[in-house]
Amino acid sequence: MATVIKVDNLSKAYQLGYFGTGTLSNDLKRSWAKLRGKEDPFLTVGELNDRSTKGESDIVWSLKDLNFEIEQGDAVGIIGRNGAGKSTLLKILSRITSPTTGSVKIKGRVSSLLEVGTGFHGELSGRENIYLNGAILGMRKKEIDRRFDEIVAFSGVERYIDTPVKRYSSGMYVRLAFAVAAHLESEILIVDEVLAVGDVEFQKKCLGKMNDVAHGQGRTVLFVSHNMLAVQKLCTKGLLLSQGLICENGAIEAICNAYLSSDNKDIRRSFIENSAEPIGDESVKLLGLKLIDTDLNDIDDIYVTTHFGVLVEYEIIKEGYYPDLSFLISSVNDEKIFHSIQETNNYEKGKHQWVAWIPANLLNDMEYLFTIGITTANPLKIHLQHTITFEVFEDPESVTRNNRYIGKIHGTVRPAINWKKM
Repeated sequence: MATVIKVDNLSKAYQLGYFGTGTLSNDLKRSWAKLRGKEDPFLTVGELNDRSTKGESDIVWSLKDLNFEIEQGDAVGIIGRNGAGKSTLLKILSRITSPTTGSVKIKGRVSSLLEVGTGFHGELSGRENIYLNGAILGMRKKEIDRRFDEIVAFSGVERYIDTPVKRYSSGMYVRLAFAVAAHLESEILIVDEVLAVGDVEFQKKCLGKMNDVAHGQGRTVLFVSHNMLAVQKLCTKGLLLSQGLICENGAIEAICNAYLSSDNKDIRRSFIENSAEPIGDESVKLLGLKLIDTDLNDIDDIYVTTHFGVLVEYEIIKEGYYPDLSFLISSVNDEKIFHSIQETNNYEKGKHQWVAWIPANLLNDMEYLFTIGITTANPLKIHLQHTITFEVFEDPESVTRNNRYIGKIHGTVRPAINWKKM
């Protein structure tokens, strides 16, 4: 496949607090360095975009020394925490902003949907904005005419197509904007998290259309989302960004796993009563959360055939408090598997312990998230919530599966089912 996007040593710096360098003499130094083809002297002291620390420099690197290539027909998921540089990268690829250093080479027309309102003129009607966007992409009127009815039908805003888009709701706006971006004949489609504005039905519709664009039409798709299930369904490759740097670049499943592992790398813990920041509120505090075996001992290795428990210890601080315990087991892709609620009827101040027992031959051999919640009802209030990760392994000595079956058993659960010949 031909390379359609090539990024070399791409960096983007932003100045915090004010525009320019603060003084006329510094601005002149910057201009003089640029005229001589030298590096900006005020960027050498810049810092990575770590939002958790105050930092010492007014220059931050939103992106730093990025190098990658994307081939025609690739569906690429760009993943990372808030502030990782995802949106900045897409804006540079969409030519909305320019890089500070480095270069980007793009072959083909780019259609992008980065945020509600991008590329639309509020005073123009939906119809006029469709033609405006097509013209910006270099399309002729006849080409847009051929696509027009399909765009309007997909967007579902036919009744308002001749109304100025400034009067659209955010949902209507993003419906039409996505329809335009996806249906006009561009070689590269770039979509940011903006799809979260739409309802669930429209999100599914958009993902289906992007899948058709990428896999059916051979166009290139760049997709930013925090929904790992959506990313894995649509994309085949991925980029993992952190503080403006590329951490991983490769197959999407490995990228998603790396992101989720880094996001939860310190989340599994045993008793945490010495934590500097106790988990909870003025009513209840979580003291411990750990995995145990049937003898109440700590357990490290969990197999498909293991009957194990999750021990929860908490302290009621406020008198007259009636907490309910609940837990949710999810896959690391945030796919909800099952949920359980226990009304404890505990109301005495002090420490309490409960165990949630997970039966053997229920979970598959994979990694899971266990999220504990302590709540009160009428009205519902969540007093604390905490998550640990754990992994279930295939038992090499197990006789629960047919030895003639080669490969991993499908699904997030694999309960032992009784079969009976009739």
